[in-house]
Amino acid sequence: MTQHWHLHPENPQPRLLKQAVERLKAGELLVMATDASYVLVCHIGDKAALDRLRRVRDLDDHHHLTLLCRDLSEIGTYAKVDNSVFRLLKAHTPGAYTFILPGTKEVPKRLLHPKKQTIGIRIPDHPVAQGLLELMGEPLLSTTLQMPGETEPLNDPEEIVSQLQKRVDVILDSGYGGLLSTTVVDFSEGNPLVLREGLGDPAPFQ
Repeated sequence: MTQHWHLHPENPQPRLLKQAVERLKAGELLVMATDASYVLVCHIGDKAALDRLRRVRDLDDHHHLTLLCRDLSEIGTYAKVDNSVFRLLKAHTPGAYTFILPGTKEVPKRLLHPKKQTIGIRIPDHPVAQGLLELMGEPLLSTTLQMPGETEPLNDPEEIVSQLQKRVDVILDSGYGGLLSTTVVDFSEGNPLVLREGLGDPAPFQ
């Protein structure tokens, strides 16, 4: 049975954040808000949770998944970042951007793009997301909460509950979410390439 928890969007209740982390570490699939849209999240190392996440979104293994990180220092553990890219990331994080970067050996192989060996990396600017990441002590695996065949993410908590009953374990409801996903910037070939324009201003990368 899916549980529906109400979290304050600016001052999330520590007790609920702690319970959410326990559920994530137990291999469960959660929905939470970010500074862009709502996302599906699970533990980085849990294959069964990853399989469930892919089924909800109807994703194949060529879809870039994203690691939500606390800060820039954590990015360096999971992605290869040279000095010029680091400066750009530093200037635009936290924020509504996802950066496609070559993964390191710390990233489970099943999470990497099978041909490019890349991973999405993001530092969200949202109290719920940051609170969870701080307590987790490691990144969360995520993907936008956009259902198959739809062009926009789900943003109404009641609709999220209605569509995802029994498909996820916990819905962290912080009120209405955004209708825009992150702006996706690909650094895998060196120079930045904007793959998707979303909430983050793409101009600095064009």
